[in-house]
Amino acid sequence: MKVFKYIFWTLYRIWFYILVALPILILFPILLLSILKESWYPFFFKLARVWAKFILIGMGFKYSIVREQIPEKGKSYMFIANHTSMTDIMLMLTAVKNPFVFVGKKELAKIPLFGFFYKRTCILVDRSSAKSRQAVFLRAQRRLKQGLSICIFPEGGVPDEDIVLDEFKDGAFRLAINHKIPIVPLTFADNKKRFSYTFFSGSPGKMRAKIHEFISTDNLTIESTRNLNTSSRAIILNQLHEFNK
Repeated sequence: MKVFKYIFWTLYRIWFYILVALPILILFPILLLSILKESWYPFFFKLARVWAKFILIGMGFKYSIVREQIPEKGKSYMFIANHTSMTDIMLMLTAVKNPFVFVGKKELAKIPLFGFFYKRTCILVDRSSAKSRQAVFLRAQRRLKQGLSICIFPEGGVPDEDIVLDEFKDGAFRLAINHKIPIVPLTFADNKKRFSYTFFSGSPGKMRAKIHEFISTDNLTIESTRNLNTSSRAIILNQLHEFNK
């Protein structure tokens, strides 16, 4: 029985990468055209959402999204969520309609095909470099001025799978306070179970997400960063416990 499980998991992983690559190959000319100008990014974002839904459906994930509050069209936000799976990117794109730019680790740019578009559309960060982290703020500022939103997974990487929710880094919260944009916490309930970073794991099934009420930063100063970090993390952690009951 175990042998069949390992065969399934291996084929399931291969199928995931096929689903990631197939739409990119088919839409390559259109995708390439959509990244020629930064002002065309909203069109690229629409294509990215189609790509994300294609993968989730193709993997047999039945996603459901509960929204306590809906982002306004044309307004900028800071989207944050727990990070446990490669499918977090797809579920975030599916859950949020407002065009946003990911801030993500530069290592993902090495992934064939996906990395080509990733490094041209996302804000890459080398977390070991203070200079790189500073550059993130400058690039994010430019994107916010263009009317876009930002998405950061504030755990700063993928935590050990035994950790329910790792400590949050301060970057997302400093950015939100500096630019007076609301924090939008999202909780992903099942991504770790459905498709974790452990190779021999995963299965089709439900994939729940919840968009929580927004947290205003209008009256906050940079000294409030730690409190904002703590309260945002508590919202997601409490919801994870609620989902796991």
